Amino acid sequence: MVVNDKDIEYLKKYLPSDRFEEGIKSLEDGVPVQYIVGNVDFYGNIIKVNNSVLIPRFETELLVEKTIKFIRKYFDNKVDILDIGTGSGCIAITLSKEVNSNVDGVDISIDALNVARENNLINNTNVNFYESDIFSNVNSKYDVIISNPPYIAYDEKIMDIVYNNEPHGALFADNNGLYFYEKILSECKNYLNDKFLIAFEIGCTQGDEIKNIAYKYLDDIDVIIDKDYSDKDRYAFIVGGV
Repeated sequence: MVVNDKDIEYLKKYLPSDRFEEGIKSLEDGVPVQYIVGNVDFYGNIIKVNNSVLIPRFETELLVEKTIKFIRKYFDNKVDILDIGTGSGCIAITLSKEVNSNVDGVDISIDALNVARENNLINNTNVNFYESDIFSNVNSKYDVIISNPPYIAYDEKIMDIVYNNEPHGALFADNNGLYFYEKILSECKNYLNDKFLIAFEIGCTQGDEIKNIAYKYLDDIDVIIDKDYSDKDRYAFIVGGV
């Protein structure tokens, strides 16, 4: 595999010199540079990553940035936040730092939760990470539910470096990639306070379908489909009770 200069510079910056040649070999073997180094900078925070979790991306940083703005717009007091499919914990940890909040992060993967808990220690945050298959072990109500769930359809082509390295359980979903959105939206009423915000990262062709799903299960809401840095639909924000 051809190694690009950007990845080499990343190795030089973050990998100890005695591991540099080993790192180059891993790059040539198709391993993402973030997994080789073992961490990424997410919203100014050091987030540990390995192949049990997705590599946090710029699009997810923007999800967090936009969510913070919504929270500050609609909520005056301390907010309770649930991050579904937390993975490395990057969203939950960042929100815990940036807004006055109590934050829970749930995931079905024990390996992912182990990474999230380590990141909790690294970043000196107090997120409560625990195992749950969406709401299966959730017993509280929240002002904010946020999720970057698996949303790629099984027949959708993705880059080899992603397909060959990152956990498929965090990438692919049934129902043409919509399974988790419908699951969350069909069950979330029992876990939301009267005034609430739901924030999703979505596939760039899924906006209209997710909007329809939201209106199917929730009453008196506003649904905003928002764009990423490439001007593609990438986020759905659902506001209720305001």
